[in-house]
Amino acid sequence: MRGMYICLCNAVTDHDIRREVADGVRTFAQLQARTGCSDCCGCCEPEARACLAQALEQHDATTALPAFVAAA
Repeated sequence: MRGMYICLCNAVTDHDIRREVADGVRTFAQLQARTGCSDCCGCCEPEARACLAQALEQHDATTALPAFVAAA
């Protein structure tokens, strides 16, 4: 499956952003440092931030422990 390009200048896809979140990225600055996303022309910044936020939400939802386990 092919990813959608978010940052054309640095060839960063939505899959790349999700992979970085899975590898520990939690902020836009971290994403930029690891991928170069939005550090050239900056046109992709709103979409990159939205994709990062969505990836973080999905990651948090799939890694959250049920309340009864977390309280133990």
